[in-house]
Amino acid sequence: QVQLVESGGGLVQAGGSLRLSCAASGRTFSSYHMGWFRQAPGKEREFVTAITSITWNGVNTYYSDSVKGRFTISRDNVKNTVWLQMNSLKAEDTAVYYCAASTQNSYNYRTQYAIEGMYAYWGQGTQVTVSS
Repeated sequence: QVQLVESGGGLVQAGGSLRLSCAASGRTFSSYHMGWFRQAPGKEREFVTAITSITWNGVNTYYSDSVKGRFTISRDNVKNTVWLQMNSLKAEDTAVYYCAASTQNSYNYRTQYAIEGMYAYWGQGTQVTVSS
């Protein structure tokens, strides 16, 4: 069982930055693929970014087109934490941001990282509001 706790959300002006954190419990954090999703008011939850567990060739990261070049995902397996650095924020980034952990094998995950069903564990979410 994994518990995920997000933090770092808040109110920021357009063009500003925020850094979200997701702290995970458990001793097997390094084996989980981690993702960030978000849900804006009145919209379905959508994929934002993901980072794989460490494999023989390092970690891989994935980004949605809407955040590519502005957001950066990273992880620290000693601290059991994954971060989402968000720069150049826009009003349309306003949403509740969720951290999620996947126990899927790497072969499946590399093509299905954006699918919510790939993630077994979810945090409670943290609100990000970007004022224009």
